[in-house]
Amino acid sequence: MPVVFRMKLSIVVPVYNEANTIRAVLLRIRDVELTEGVEKEIIIVNDCSTDNTGDAIQKFMAENHDLNLKYLKHAVNKGKGAALHTGIREATGDIIVIQDADLEYDPNEYNILLKPILDGVADVVYGSRFMGGRPHRVLYFHHYIGNKLLTFLSNMFTNLNLTDMETCYKMFRAEVIKSLDLKEQRFGFEPEVTAKMSRYPHVRIYEVGISYYGRTYAEGKKINWRDGVWALWCILKYNIWAR
Repeated sequence: MPVVFRMKLSIVVPVYNEANTIRAVLLRIRDVELTEGVEKEIIIVNDCSTDNTGDAIQKFMAENHDLNLKYLKHAVNKGKGAALHTGIREATGDIIVIQDADLEYDPNEYNILLKPILDGVADVVYGSRFMGGRPHRVLYFHHYIGNKLLTFLSNMFTNLNLTDMETCYKMFRAEVIKSLDLKEQRFGFEPEVTAKMSRYPHVRIYEVGISYYGRTYAEGKKINWRDGVWALWCILKYNIWAR
């Protein structure tokens, strides 16, 4: 009988002090049914959490032995970007997607991002919170303006027309993301990967609309204005000075 080749999606989950949400996120990832028989590989990178995140992950793993799951830990806190570098390096899938551990993004929408890649028309797919008719929690006006400004400036230098450069949901063919020499250890990952990905030879980039269940600071949101300033610096750095 002919061998049937099945694509694999590696889901990279950077985690830092998300004891209240990590189990719910992992359950959603476990339960999602991927289209066209795509297999799942879950890669959790614990960035030296100081709460009970590690215990929650270990308990989930003990209850789900059948999952294709890798658990990696940093000995010191290095930042989200560093956790993503670790996860991407360890991923063995044909396609890689980034999944935050805070319940702001819904794993049930992986299939929306997968479709352009599986159809053979895309190498990279961004999930935009600002297009389409899906639910979007109404929160901070200054975050919205900051996101629009950073996306506009990134587009100006990359010559892309993205609507949401800062989105967590970025999906890549593995050979694209693994070929990029990524440096940013913290929240500069988004503008850096966008700048470097835009220069990948003949890259085909798509956007799809996704939902967004944002958190308030009281609910545990971590990003702040300093991260926005650093993102601005990274846009300039990786599009002008570090090309």
